[in-house]
Amino acid sequence: MISALNRLVDLVEEHLTEELDLGELATSLGTTEYHLRRMFSSLAGMPLSEYVRRRRMTVAAAAVVRGEDDLLGIAVRHGYGSAEAFGRAFRAVHGAGPGDVRRDGGPLRTQPQLRFHLTVEGSIPMDTRVVARPAFRLVGHAARVPLIHQGVNPHIQQIVTAIPPEEHARLKALSNTEPPGLLQVSDDLDPDRAEGSELTYLYGVAVAEGTPAPGDLDAIDVPAGRWAVFRTAGPYPQALQSAWAATATEWFPSNPWRLRPGPEIVAVLERADDFSTATCELWLPIEPDSLAVVEAHRQGAENDHQ
Repeated sequence: MISALNRLVDLVEEHLTEELDLGELATSLGTTEYHLRRMFSSLAGMPLSEYVRRRRMTVAAAAVVRGEDDLLGIAVRHGYGSAEAFGRAFRAVHGAGPGDVRRDGGPLRTQPQLRFHLTVEGSIPMDTRVVARPAFRLVGHAARVPLIHQGVNPHIQQIVTAIPPEEHARLKALSNTEPPGLLQVSDDLDPDRAEGSELTYLYGVAVAEGTPAPGDLDAIDVPAGRWAVFRTAGPYPQALQSAWAATATEWFPSNPWRLRPGPEIVAVLERADDFSTATCELWLPIEPDSLAVVEAHRQGAENDHQ
């Protein structure tokens, strides 16, 4: 995965003023666009689209300062159809318009070219299992909410606190398959996982395929497949969010699996009365990663010849 991300960075540089066919690139690297985008945003701390925009404006700023062409010519050369569109993108990155920067020489905010390196210390083992599940359904109360990476999501908190105690009991009674108990589901996520992007949040339970949902509840049908299940315990939601981040920085780069499209599910197994601490299971949909298998075989062959 690390080599694929570095190849992606190289291709961004080679085609900085063009639209990059990420799907074709992912296929050539033996992975998927979905997984490539997720791993990039998790490890880089920004969506791929934002990185491309910052790099493009970093290179464009050098042309603006050097005065090598008029602003419209620089805009067109960097993939913008008008000086106005270029100016908006330029100002969003640098905090000043290209005309101001040409006159004053700044301010400039440079985005260095990224390079990914993997360091896996293994000092904190991850409690993980891989399970194969038949198709099932998720039923409960759903709404569109913005994605928040750290801390309590107030939009989700508002949904959950508005549900009366008897409704929690009714939902629990509907549950008849894994994942167990009351679930917090994130579905239809933006591939880049950009902060503030919208997702479908569902608070509910898992039921067997074909189980009808009560008319007042929403339903998500989940196809059969494999899941990586990560168990966490500690302060809530900090321990869960840390584990979520560690799946990208530690688990996926070290294991022959990749994410596949599908809902990401949190099962709360135990919790304090005030929800300050909790034991949870994080369920992520996965599939074999052919790229990871090839890299493992290559590394094994190199070790055999040493």
